[in-house]
Amino acid sequence: MLRVEDLNVYYDRLHVLKDINFDVKDGEIYAIIGANGAGKTTLLRSIMGLKEIVSGRIIFKDRDVTSLSAHERARLGISLSFEGGRILRSLSVEDNLKLGAYLVNREKYQEKLDFIYDLFPRLKERRKQIAGSLSGGERQMLSISRALMSEPSLLMLDEPSFGLAPKIVIEIFHVLEKLNKETGLTMLLVEQNVKQALKIASRAMVIEAGYEVTRGTPKDILSNKEVIEAYLG
Repeated sequence: MLRVEDLNVYYDRLHVLKDINFDVKDGEIYAIIGANGAGKTTLLRSIMGLKEIVSGRIIFKDRDVTSLSAHERARLGISLSFEGGRILRSLSVEDNLKLGAYLVNREKYQEKLDFIYDLFPRLKERRKQIAGSLSGGERQMLSISRALMSEPSLLMLDEPSFGLAPKIVIEIFHVLEKLNKETGLTMLLVEQNVKQALKIASRAMVIEAGYEVTRGTPKDILSNKEVIEAYLG
């Protein structure tokens, strides 16, 4: 589904991502974990086409998309749910979802909307409510849902647990796991919440200061005491 090859990204003179390589298989949840400032968000933004890369390649469905714009990558099936539940706060819940469905034809729109409301019933209850008045957990649900409305092949999630109460985190991760199992949707999950991420991921990579530290199954990572102590806390 996705292959990242020798990716190098800078912010001005700061080398943020350093020769990053990994692949995401069709239908799996792949987790990128590490401490704050490790380069996780930059990695997602680079894959989405929102951050220019200095060198390396991004291959999506056997196509080199490195030179394509974010809009073109979205049309190919890549979608990103931003950190902190970023939404258009002045619009209603349903209007946010409509904007997410700009790639979906009118015949499918209601079907997708019903699917989202079944996934997150709370959003249906608040569909006419101004998005800025939602709770943090509801905003995160809306951010994920808006990304899903474009019918992506690859859903990328940037810190879906950020700033949320533990009960809401468990609820959101349960939905993500259910979505993956029932629809086969491929996900690339960036998280600081190692416990939750490794519960639902089939494979993961740990990065620190822009470098890959290790990769493998959740069992592999959790059995590496040096990695846990040095990078995951």
